[in-house]
Amino acid sequence: MSDPQYKNNGFPFWKYLTQPVFSPFYVTRLNPWKFWRGYRIEYLERCLEKECQPGEYFNS
Repeated sequence: MSDPQYKNNGFPFWKYLTQPVFSPFYVTRLNPWKFWRGYRIEYLERCLEKECQPGEYFNS
């Protein structure tokens, strides 16, 4: 498994394969590139919503 073709690129394959297809509350993205872009945007939004105190990273 050390071949470059098996290198993990960070794409969430399982999340892509298990996304709800017929849900009215979820936008289904069948194009992997569009899914990857939407996933990164949602990930950044979740990171920005987290509250952290000034200096929190330096004390841990």
